[in-house]
Amino acid sequence: MAWLRLQAVVAVLALAAVAGVSHGFEFHEATVEAIHRGFSNGSLTSTALVRFYLDQIRRLNPLLHAVIEVNPDALQQARAADARRTSSGGRLIGALDGVPVLLKDNIATRDALNTTVGSFALLGSVVRRDAGVVTRLRRAGAVVLGKANPSEWCNIRRVDDGWSARGGQSLNPYALSSTPCGSSAGPGVAAAANMAAVTLGTETDGSILCPSSFNSVVGIKPTVGLTSRDGVVPISPRQDTVGPMCRTVSDAVQLLDAIVGYDAFDAAATRAASKYIPSGGYTQFLKKDGLRGKRIGVLNGFFQGKGETQLRVYNQHLTTMREHGAVVIENLDVAINLTALLVEIGSNEGIAIRAEFKLNLNAYLAELRSSPVRSLAEIIAFNNAHPVQERLEDFGQDNLIAAEKTQGIGSVERAAIQRLEELSANGLEKLMKEKQLDAIVTPDTSASSLLAITGLPAVVVPAGYGEAGVPFGICFGGLQGYEPRLIEMAYAFEQATKVRRPPMYGNLARTSFFLR
Repeated sequence: MAWLRLQAVVAVLALAAVAGVSHGFEFHEATVEAIHRGFSNGSLTSTALVRFYLDQIRRLNPLLHAVIEVNPDALQQARAADARRTSSGGRLIGALDGVPVLLKDNIATRDALNTTVGSFALLGSVVRRDAGVVTRLRRAGAVVLGKANPSEWCNIRRVDDGWSARGGQSLNPYALSSTPCGSSAGPGVAAAANMAAVTLGTETDGSILCPSSFNSVVGIKPTVGLTSRDGVVPISPRQDTVGPMCRTVSDAVQLLDAIVGYDAFDAAATRAASKYIPSGGYTQFLKKDGLRGKRIGVLNGFFQGKGETQLRVYNQHLTTMREHGAVVIENLDVAINLTALLVEIGSNEGIAIRAEFKLNLNAYLAELRSSPVRSLAEIIAFNNAHPVQERLEDFGQDNLIAAEKTQGIGSVERAAIQRLEELSANGLEKLMKEKQLDAIVTPDTSASSLLAITGLPAVVVPAGYGEAGVPFGICFGGLQGYEPRLIEMAYAFEQATKVRRPPMYGNLARTSFFLR
């Protein structure tokens, strides 16, 4: 039923559009820079761009289930952007002026779109205002194209990666039988399959890094507080962050520039992180020689079990980093027993997050202008009353029930949080400081928990494709505020390797769109 509504809206919008003529513009894999050039030289309009992405969604979403809902006002916003540029002689009001953006369905918009985290329990709820990052996107001129499919409740309910009751099962556009990974699966799939110019995801632990790796896109997981979490359905204020998922490092950085900064509605975190935002923004760090002089650590234990193809490719990448001036330091240990460390992190993280989720979700629900549910207890009751829609037999909701049983942040939770801070301070943070590292490099999302527990940043870049064509990524992680140096390394690596290629299931509509 949800897809039928989506399909009907897309069809109406596509038929109703009056697109500008876009002679010679290459829509597939179009970067923000290329879009700007198209606007400037007259080969592209925002209206034509939005029509292209709506067409992609109409054709591909029945297979990939990356988009949960499209914005019925998207074409109106695009026409307004075109009119703005015409009346101002081509001047852009921001770096994303007229550029379509898909948002993960836990990022609130005060418009015709729903914000449900994929659950029917929140369908029809009304938020009081745009999320902080959406306010900044609109200020930059972006067109909000729609909402992308999350793992329901950002997978704290423990469903299949990329599945939600409203959106169905997102599929990897490179290999349909492979995981799309992480709760930001929809944004990752949509970015990979050219269903939007850029997309925005969220992460608590691995939810940007993992789908970016498995869908061959660039993901930036910012330092916690660098981007506002106001209006984002919460899990953990210690770990939640909002970040770009795009086809290139440059696009991701331009999107990051648009959304960072202080927000009075997320005052404590954004005020603390504002000191890390460089004067002049982050695009100044898109340097082809960004690997030169960087000290990069390779942690023991993370590359094991990755298979012969991946290990060979990763070793080639380490050689490339050295050839471009990086000092690569191998055989580093973050703990005597890495497996035991990760188990301890997981245990304490679970204790803390269950309590944080209940407290912060109930606060979010209470603030909604209207909502079918007002508490975690009511969500659990809703699921029990709708077992078929919510696939209770397949997934259950044990973790939601466990969260509901918590009684706030008590001595047990405080001890767990303190232990997480100790494990980070005496582990990864200590290692990076002692070895004077600019970054650690790990495969895919294997170090996500090390980075998550104290809000550390990371950038994932496409690294290669396995024997079955399944993408894998490489992750540059650092300490709080290390975004400039991570961007330098990620961009230089991307430009030196140029690994990314479009997925087969993202190009099905290519010929037919130009023939329409």
